[in-house]
Amino acid sequence: MSLPADTAKFLTILEGHKGIIYKVANAYCRNNENRKDLIQEITLQLWLAFPTYNHQYALTTWLYRIALNVSISFYRKQTSRDKRNQPLTTEILGLLSEDEPCDMDSDLAMLHGFIRQLRELDRALILLYLEEHSHQQIADILGISLTNVSTRVARIKEQLRQQFALSKPTV
Repeated sequence: MSLPADTAKFLTILEGHKGIIYKVANAYCRNNENRKDLIQEITLQLWLAFPTYNHQYALTTWLYRIALNVSISFYRKQTSRDKRNQPLTTEILGLLSEDEPCDMDSDLAMLHGFIRQLRELDRALILLYLEEHSHQQIADILGISLTNVSTRVARIKEQLRQQFALSKPTV
């Protein structure tokens, strides 16, 4: 049984650009299960928005915009949920701890940690910057001015430099 043309086209686009979805989800979720939920939510929202995609805009701009908006909403809901929940005791945490293997070197892991601490818009902006999008593309995706992008990138880079400097032991 063959898929309808729209479905096949959507799946082709999704397969070709799934890296965008994973990068955005990784930037907004530390917990593996939450990340899976976020990836599903992004995919669902992309599917729902697919019929209204305007070909005047770049496909990657559309993908990033939806993925980032869904991630920011998900992050806000998760933060609210976390505030309501009681922390687990150390005994329970010891039983449930997951030792996730870390494939990243320590500097890269620290960078990801610092990026997770940024405000939502700054996190989205630096993610796009690290993906080597132009300032104009970032402005289009995030819906902010080109000047705002340049200013924020400079400030975020300085903030990350300072955090690295503070985290490195002095010899």
